[in-house]
This record gives sequence, C-alpha cells and structure tokens, in this order.
Amino acid sequence: MKKFLWIAGAFLVLASCNQQIEKTGYVNNTRVVSDFKEMKVAQEKWTKKNNEVRAELEEKAKQFQIEVQGYQTIMKSMSTANREKKEQELMTKQQGLQREQQAKMQEIQQGSQVEIDSIINKVKSYVEDYGKKNGYTYIYGDTEASNILYGKEELDLTDKILKELNGEETKTTETKE
Repeated sequence: MKKFLWIAGAFLVLASCNQQIEKTGYVNNTRVVSDFKEMKVAQEKWTKKNNEVRAELEEKAKQFQIEVQGYQTIMKSMSTANREKKEQELMTKQQGLQREQQAKMQEIQQGSQVEIDSIINKVKSYVEDYGKKNGYTYIYGDTEASNILYGKEELDLTDKILKELNGEETKTTETKE
C-alpha cells in the first residue's frame, strides 16, 4: 500500500511538471481600434458626411429663416385668413425641416455604427487568429476601465498587432517559446 501511494505521489509530481506553460498576452483594445488605419478612414468618412449634411441643413434653415423674415415684414398688411394660412404653411415647413434633420442625423449615426461595429469585429477576429497562430492560450483585452491592473511589458501585444493590422510589417508568426 505504501509503495502504491509513493508511486501515485511520484506520478502526480511528474504529471504536474509536464504540464504546458500557458502563453498569455494582452492588448489595449482602445488603442488597437482607434489607431487602426481602417478605423481612422471610417471616422474621417463619417465626419465628412456629417459636416456635408449639416451644411446642407443649415442652408435650408437659412432659407427658411429668410422666408419667415419676409413673412414678418408683410404680415401686418395681410388679411387674417391669409396670415393664418401662411403661418400654417411655415409651421408645416419647419416641422418638415426638423424631420429631415432627424432622419439624416439618424442615418449617419446608424451607418457609422454599422461600419465601426464591423471594424471592431474585424480586430477581434484578427486578435483571435493571431493568438491561435502564435500559440497563445489567452490574450486579454485592456480598456479604459483597466481590466488589467498590471502586466509585464513583454506580454503587451498591442504594438505588434497594430503593425500587422495596419500592414506595416508582414504577417509573420512569432517563434514559439
């Protein structure tokens, strides 16, 4: 019985010595996504589109304001019926402009969100593939909320992944440690 316990104990010690060391790393999610060239291009595109739509809407608002001022200039000389008709017209036009503004801003917001979500999914997928190719057991994500309070600098994969994502270096796998 003692011999069996000794053999079992020796087996457990040997088995624990033969366990693989798990390879881990971490990535600053915020930096990878914000410094990814594709994200910068998308942000510039949607900012430009937003500015164009705002300029178009501001021009329409100015034209409407000119129409209101023109009405205010002549309203005292108008009959009550014509004045009420014109005021109703102007109110309907103002509501239409507000609906158009809301619709266009919502369209921009939704379009940009879809593109940003797609880019974020692309980054996640890339990090996953990177981990698999390079033998990582875990790659943790660090955010502004500081999920990782401490990590050795050599475990920070942010710069490597950013360079590869941005095409700044050929996609080579690390040497397995």
